[in-house]
Amino acid sequence: MNAPAARAVVSLDELIARLSALHPKRIDLSLDRMHQLLARLDHPERSLPPVIHVAGTNGKGSTVAYLRAILEAAGLRVHAYTSPYLVRINECFRLGRAGGGVLVDDEALRTAFDHCERINAGAPLTFFEAKTAAAFCLFAQHPADVLLLEVGLGGRLDSTNVIERPLASVIAPIGMDHTEYLGSTLAAIASEKAAIIKREVPVIVAEQVPEAMAVIEAEAGCRRAPLHAAGQQWHVGVERGRLVYQDDRGLMDLAAPKLFGRHQFENAGLAIATLRAIETFRLSHAAYEGIVNAEWPARMQRLSAGTLLNWGPPGCEIWLDGGHNVDGGRVAAAALGDLEERVSRPLVVIAGMMASKDAKGFLANFAGLTRHIIAVPVPDQDNAMAPERLADAARALGMRVELSAGIEAALRTLANLAYEVPPRILITGSLYLAGPALALNGTPPG
Repeated sequence: MNAPAARAVVSLDELIARLSALHPKRIDLSLDRMHQLLARLDHPERSLPPVIHVAGTNGKGSTVAYLRAILEAAGLRVHAYTSPYLVRINECFRLGRAGGGVLVDDEALRTAFDHCERINAGAPLTFFEAKTAAAFCLFAQHPADVLLLEVGLGGRLDSTNVIERPLASVIAPIGMDHTEYLGSTLAAIASEKAAIIKREVPVIVAEQVPEAMAVIEAEAGCRRAPLHAAGQQWHVGVERGRLVYQDDRGLMDLAAPKLFGRHQFENAGLAIATLRAIETFRLSHAAYEGIVNAEWPARMQRLSAGTLLNWGPPGCEIWLDGGHNVDGGRVAAAALGDLEERVSRPLVVIAGMMASKDAKGFLANFAGLTRHIIAVPVPDQDNAMAPERLADAARALGMRVELSAGIEAALRTLANLAYEVPPRILITGSLYLAGPALALNGTPPG
């Protein structure tokens, strides 16, 4: 009898392309396909380290970054699964190590994807489902103390929502986004996200608008999940430039987060509240000081070096933010307002967005800060918004707008203008624009 032919080794990029072609829709929210694949994989999700599950519209990734920074400062090994990536898919998978985690390397990721593809045997599967299954296989194979698991989209039918009993369910601020999948009201969107709440598992909640909070409170009550809500069971604020956190266990006075913006104090507070709500952890004050080590690229990130600064006006500041919805624009604009109070500079916004986003609502946040918008395409995205459409939204707000072929062309155009004071430049509107910006700059994450 002839031996079976050896399976050809394919590259990571080829595997991603093949897995991406298994389902006609890029997004098709369901848990059925995920449950079927995990069963065929012998349930790696049941062999994971203890999980902290994080949902929300804005601030999920930053909250995960603070959780990781605190836990690593305590000497723990922390796996993390986040999305989307900015430059390389490896950014989504961080393996915990003593002394700090590492991004999974290409070969380990290729092996995990190859295993999932082989076991799936050509059945319909979205790429996010394949990616999540591969993550579970990787994390189950490597011991760690905790896994930080970020929801991809929504919560109820997100492929991460197969974890039956996490340590905690965390809900960052909820706003209007992905309405084509999650519903057209805040209550509907909140219902989708609150569905990560599990019976008798603590749920830690950032400050929410009343409509969303009412949904979360009802879901927590139905599931008898202890509720730890900002402004009720815990409080976070800024005093003399420091973060002050308080709950029924006491008060902590901590150094300010390195991530910029008032909203980052709230994200850090959510991480602190989460760890204090979990009975497993009794962390020292020194561990909570670890928030100063948190890094999360493309969230009001100042580019201190790199190619983009060489293309822009001499002496300019360049900031990068992946905000893409109305609330994301609001917090970025508030951060820019704080910068303007400290050091005044003319502001230029270079913006590119996806077609499904509310361009006018997003740009309206910046109307009081600048009248100069440069609309650019988001590269390599089939459903990107045409710059002309974004420009129309800016003009409707009374802003001066021009079109440019891309980030490099926009910066070179600005470099030819005569500024008495070097400008402050914000590149924003999409994480799918932020990633190429970091790649162009020569400073990819990781």
